[in-house]
Amino acid sequence: MVNNNINDHKFIATEPLDTSGEKGEFLVWNIIKKQLVNRECIAYWRYPIFSQTGKFRKEPDILIADKKLGLIIIEVKSIYIKQIVNINGHKWEYRNYYTNYGNPYQQAENQLFTLLEYTNREPSLKKQITARVFIALPYINEQEWASKNFDKLPSNPPIIFSNNLENIDLIKNIIEPTLPLIYGKNINHKQWQLLLSVLSGNSVFLPPRHRILAPPESRGKILQKLRTHLYQLDLQQEKIAKEIPPGPQRIRGIAGSGKTVLLCQKAVNMHLKNPDWKIALVFFSRSLYNQIIEQVNQWLRYFSQDKLSYQKSNKNLLILHAWGAQKQPGLYSLICKEINKSKLRVKDTESHQPNEALGEACYYLLKQAKIPQLFDAILIDEGQDLIVKKWKFEDKQPFYWLAYKALRPANPLHPECKRLIWAYDEIQNQATINLLSASELFGQDYGNLVTGKYPDNINKTEILARCYRTPHPIVNVAFAMGMGLLRPQGMLTGIIQKKEWKTLGYEVIGDFNLEEKVTLKRPRKNSLNPLDNWWKKDLIEFNIYYSRQEELTALSENILDNFRYDGLRPSKEILVLVLGSYYDAINLENHAANFLIKQGIEIFIPGSNDSNILNLEQQNKNPNKFWHEGAVTISRIHQAKGNEADMVYIIGLDHIAKDESNLALRSQLFIALTRTRAWVNISGINNYLMYQELEKVIKSQDNFIFKFKNPSAKIIKITEAAELLQRFALGEKNFQNINLRQVNLERIYLQKVNLIGANLQQANLKFANLDYAKLIVADLSNSDLTGISLKKAKLMGAILKGANLTNANLQDADLTNADLTDANLTNANLSGVDLTGAINKNSDIVPTHKSLMGGTQNSELRTNKRENNRVKPNLNL
Repeated sequence: MVNNNINDHKFIATEPLDTSGEKGEFLVWNIIKKQLVNRECIAYWRYPIFSQTGKFRKEPDILIADKKLGLIIIEVKSIYIKQIVNINGHKWEYRNYYTNYGNPYQQAENQLFTLLEYTNREPSLKKQITARVFIALPYINEQEWASKNFDKLPSNPPIIFSNNLENIDLIKNIIEPTLPLIYGKNINHKQWQLLLSVLSGNSVFLPPRHRILAPPESRGKILQKLRTHLYQLDLQQEKIAKEIPPGPQRIRGIAGSGKTVLLCQKAVNMHLKNPDWKIALVFFSRSLYNQIIEQVNQWLRYFSQDKLSYQKSNKNLLILHAWGAQKQPGLYSLICKEINKSKLRVKDTESHQPNEALGEACYYLLKQAKIPQLFDAILIDEGQDLIVKKWKFEDKQPFYWLAYKALRPANPLHPECKRLIWAYDEIQNQATINLLSASELFGQDYGNLVTGKYPDNINKTEILARCYRTPHPIVNVAFAMGMGLLRPQGMLTGIIQKKEWKTLGYEVIGDFNLEEKVTLKRPRKNSLNPLDNWWKKDLIEFNIYYSRQEELTALSENILDNFRYDGLRPSKEILVLVLGSYYDAINLENHAANFLIKQGIEIFIPGSNDSNILNLEQQNKNPNKFWHEGAVTISRIHQAKGNEADMVYIIGLDHIAKDESNLALRSQLFIALTRTRAWVNISGINNYLMYQELEKVIKSQDNFIFKFKNPSAKIIKITEAAELLQRFALGEKNFQNINLRQVNLERIYLQKVNLIGANLQQANLKFANLDYAKLIVADLSNSDLTGISLKKAKLMGAILKGANLTNANLQDADLTNADLTDANLTNANLSGVDLTGAINKNSDIVPTHKSLMGGTQNSELRTNKRENNRVKPNLNL
């Protein structure tokens, strides 16, 4: 779920505080959040950096980074005064506690000094950051502490007592007056952004500089500037990366939004916090192996202070290809080995295409064997590539169901709740019309797995709308061409709701009514690559040639210019992408490779073990390899997914243009365009109508104006509300116990839906139609039900505390034993409502018929809100 409220993201609970033993911590954390709401800060519950304490690593309970106050660590001890036997120096002795002794202040000090080591690595932050440490005792007040003379000890640390948590400004009265452990200075905005970057670990990924011998205005010099650019911390990304959900989580993100980086960091955080868990990080394209291993290794080293690095021998943190090979296990092959079943290879299947073949292999494995629970968490990257058309297992996607079955429950009381986390961009896979909902992946019984929220504001579904990789003008062209927004015949695929486009980072003028003019604009704030501010020429070039020879001649000349005048290096900075169906693309790949070799340009075909190899015999293969030092990679699209370069050449556009309504081919162009970090050059031969479309799109910049026609191939659903509607339209009616807390369902149509036991706390249901719905014991507390229609709905035992039912239509609804405490029923239609046993304390209603007092059916209520002298009938029956 996208939520642009910064306060939803600047308080990050890396794991939910939902156990009885954490009530004290929960109390302190909630009060800290309330008191920091209006400050320029970020706060973490259990920030994932570990200080060594005896045999154990322990992360800080609460870490606050505040622009004015600096770093603050709060160690929370949920202990009673009678449980503290003695304090000797920093050593506390306990009884009837989970341990006999501890060093809470010293432990927090160690954590603080560890963090300061990171800040001191940055010259502009060295010795600049003020720092404090506190112990919070939510079950001990100041008087109890003094009664044992602990306040007179020379080692008495700064303490936040239980009485300090009651109606006191902690910042003003406790934290600010406490002398810092480390004195720093007032930091400026740039230093503050750098401090946030250090906490997030983003500074780790700034590439090393190398000398560039090129003019100041060259591409190489501009890249040098780009690579030193430090992005402002993205609080949504930071939240996703650091939190560990207590069950399934889905991460939907546009190309270049950082999904792979987030999954790698998430896997590392899980491993550091729970080293005994067995975790698998899974992906489809083998060319991602080296990239993912490098990222996992960097995160491990960063958050463990260089004490840990990625080791293939570590069986509790596995990096796995989805399928697996003879010398490199994958998730499928590992499970086969565990249960002593022979694994299938692509050539053993009917499908022959790798992703469909994997689905087929998983299908037969699920059919033949009981899948053991081997893992505590599985994280899947590029999840759209693991969807199949044909090989459904009991109406489920076979690979996803295999992964789900291979997981142990996160909570034994809820065996369906497993830590399966998958990231995807369905725009990158238009070959299937399947919606990547939980119903599609796991069947209708599990359709609600990733709807709503977990405790502590951990979303079950996250949507990433900001693009960091690809410059703004190219992102716009990619979306417009991928969907066919400016096709003369109308868009092929896309979104047809304003709020859906907004979720994806766009502004919309007009409505999606047939033949009505619509304007789409992507704000600059959602495309954060700053290159177009520095490069004064075009970032995207499109050229049409009369022949392939002419196209490849121009390609070779451009690449040679990149070497000679721009200072670009062949590997990882230049990438040639080939478009087209399998045979078209493989032929053009070979043709282009041969041509470039003849021009003296070293080339590399992904999957080879050396440069200039075109014939991939077994001895020449290295399926994990995408780059080779000193050579320009030439790749087809499926191998390029997840990889990126600075200068991307896209050749063979004619292979798409001659079949431009083919969504699978269109998605190739989208993927190709979004591989670039800087520039893109597109070319094709002959003349096609699609070329005019592309020229029009490029000229439109970020303002696309078109007459709306319904997408002819596929409608894309983004928000939870839209997905819910689509599932409803496909025949699903049972959404029992679904979690829709805080979800925006304004004007949704769900007549006769089953929402028994649903969590709709603080949901927006304004003007929704839920006639005949089953909302028995559903929790609608503090929800906005303005203008909702609930005719003949079943709301027995429903919780409507603080709900806004202004102008609601509740005609003939059953509210037997419902709780309407503090509900606002101004001008609501309550004719025929059954309120037997209902609790109506402080509700804005005035009964006009004596039978209402007994909750008789067919009673008539007149609603009347009085601001100064509100009538509060006692209907506690």
